[in-house]
Amino acid sequence: MNAAGSSSALSTAAAYALGRSPVTIDELVNAITASQNVAEHSVLLKDFTTKDAREPALTSNLSNGQDPLEVLDAERHTLPYLYILSARLQLPASQRPSLEIIEGFCSRFDPAQARLAPDRVTSLAKQISTGVQGNVKAVLGALSNLITRYPPSLSYLTTLHPIFLTACVATKHYTTALPVLTVPITFVDLKVSGLTYNDNLVYHYAGGVAFGALKRWREAEEFFEICASSPAQVPAAVQLEASKKLVLVQLILYGKTIPPPKYTNPTLQRLLKNSPYGQFLKIYPQQRQILYAAIQKDTELFQKEKNTGLIHQTIERAPRWLIKKLTATYLTLGLSDIAREVGVDSEDEVRAIVVSMIESDEISASISADGTVTFSDPVPQFSKRDIDALLKQAQEQTRILYDMERAMNANKDYLTKAVKHKDEASSWPDEDVVHSGGATGWVDDAPYS
Repeated sequence: MNAAGSSSALSTAAAYALGRSPVTIDELVNAITASQNVAEHSVLLKDFTTKDAREPALTSNLSNGQDPLEVLDAERHTLPYLYILSARLQLPASQRPSLEIIEGFCSRFDPAQARLAPDRVTSLAKQISTGVQGNVKAVLGALSNLITRYPPSLSYLTTLHPIFLTACVATKHYTTALPVLTVPITFVDLKVSGLTYNDNLVYHYAGGVAFGALKRWREAEEFFEICASSPAQVPAAVQLEASKKLVLVQLILYGKTIPPPKYTNPTLQRLLKNSPYGQFLKIYPQQRQILYAAIQKDTELFQKEKNTGLIHQTIERAPRWLIKKLTATYLTLGLSDIAREVGVDSEDEVRAIVVSMIESDEISASISADGTVTFSDPVPQFSKRDIDALLKQAQEQTRILYDMERAMNANKDYLTKAVKHKDEASSWPDEDVVHSGGATGWVDDAPYS
């Protein structure tokens, strides 16, 4: 900036110190560039012009026609840069900043400054997720940088998580979400991000969809269960959708459903039981032709709810569970007998299924040259690698729990409530804390087909 500009900036900063807030974008930018104090930047932005005029002013150029984003530095001036960028992304598409500017900010911003304006960060992420200029790859890259750099660590659940996961699922870029999904959530801090109950539901629902699309069924089960079982007085629509997908994933994994956690809202279970999904669960597993015939009358519903792909995968897995049932009754069976029992026409297909089940340790059996299958009780086997992996996992979980305990013990609000609860425990019963969540209606069935 030239000498005249510097003088102007200093005079504006001095005027502000005497009590006059900046009212034009020129005054704001000059005052900010004249000060290295981030706290002062925050006050300047909050007091900038009137509330109604603030957003239009943030979208304007300087009086000389220059773009304020060319004057400010994304790293040194993260806070004002964030305010201006988030305001401009709400303009018509032709007037929005370029993807290069957006990507540059998301890769360079100072996280500590950005956390002073969590609502602006959320707004920025929402605008980016709409698909700025239709460049999906660049948009996901910007969102990925934002979500991995903004929180103190990826263990913090933020408003960015559901936005990022929704974008990944909507564009079928499931592997892009894995670096975020594979980090366990252990912290929630409303000062870092203004989370809502629905943010938690959408994140875990979208995560379940992504894991399911990648056929990582155990992770999908975990995420759908967290969504479906989150306590609520009135369950959200997304929780019912998660419940439907959860039971279908469990059929793929175990051939049966698993009782939900006791704190799951009972309304969800009643709705599920009285739905076509409940009827399907009652007859599963059966021969494939029986199952396909049973779902015909509800085909339109399954398609509408985007669960046809999952339904078909559970049916294709049915022979495995029927074969597993046979192991409890027979010691030996011919491949032709197994084919007849499970409703498979081809002995070669039955052989392939049995071999696959043996290799994945689902059953303990052997196949003789004449096609006789001999079943036996499984012998538990644990390798040194398995034991080492379990020990490493236990150590990591212990570390996470220790960090959580330290964080909770350092939290003044938690300690105050804990002491209050202890004092009142002798005279008052415990009360369940319940929340209600909103509904969401998106998910593509294509990944499960």
